[in-house]
Amino acid sequence: MKKLFAMLAASCAVSGAFAQTKWDLPTGYAVNSFQTENVQAFANDVDKATAGKLKITLHPNGSLYKANEIKRAVQTGQTPAGEFILSGASNENALFGLDSIPFLATSYADARRLYTAQKPGLDKLLATQGMKLLFSVPWPPQSLYSVKAINGPEDLRGTKMRAYNPATTRIAQMLKAQPTTIQLAELGQALATGTVENFLTSSASGVENKLFEQTKFFYTVAAWLPRNATVVSQKAFDALDKPTQEAVLKSAATAEARGWQLSEQKDAEFVKELAAKGMRVAPPSDALKKELLVIGEAMTADWIKAVGPEGQAVVDTYMKR
Repeated sequence: MKKLFAMLAASCAVSGAFAQTKWDLPTGYAVNSFQTENVQAFANDVDKATAGKLKITLHPNGSLYKANEIKRAVQTGQTPAGEFILSGASNENALFGLDSIPFLATSYADARRLYTAQKPGLDKLLATQGMKLLFSVPWPPQSLYSVKAINGPEDLRGTKMRAYNPATTRIAQMLKAQPTTIQLAELGQALATGTVENFLTSSASGVENKLFEQTKFFYTVAAWLPRNATVVSQKAFDALDKPTQEAVLKSAATAEARGWQLSEQKDAEFVKELAAKGMRVAPPSDALKKELLVIGEAMTADWIKAVGPEGQAVVDTYMKR
């Protein structure tokens, strides 16, 4: 009898082990990034809520897939989940680039309304690619870093400007700078070798990647608030039982709320830290701001033209205060 009970116990243990699901979740951002920390907290929440039934292993800093490969890896089933910056995919569909149109949404409140207007279309688009959006969190407003002082748009002409998506490439071109595609993890090295002289990125990226070591000027242009998206393969999500699915969605909603709050809180802290590290923090000159506003209006019109009536409807919804 004891032997029978032992065999049954072993059988249950084996069944329990096989019942556990494991997901890899790659991200292109560093371990100490608030975005990465938020995704890790999501993974921890899922582990706790499912009593270990779903284990999510985070792979930061482009260690599993490079940042620009992650979306495709989820889409093709190479990895069940991943985090990527939405605007990085705007070449395949302009809807992905809505949050990176300069000066369309320049505050957290505006960025939230823009996300609300965009989300139905974004969910539908990701679904056609076999993916489900779990949560989306903004970076702090994109501001201008430079190794040299920028007093006006003329100071950017001919310089090597880092680009990380089609929008930043277009901005560089319109400013008559030379766009240079560099991922965030490689930016420090690019600055050290003179491959890049200036760039638009958040206060968070500046502190977390120690960009203050190579750049001395920080202009608070607050051009836009790009968002990361954490997605899962619809096939992987559908393979979960109902209680586990609900636990994932609840943890995702918590991660989104936490991430937005953390982003805004961190931005204020990071700007102070950049100044403390010796950077000259200042608003952009009137001439530079005027030039950037013109670029923003042109890129908004271009975006609407690229997306069509659906894009116009999204912008109209956003514009309704």
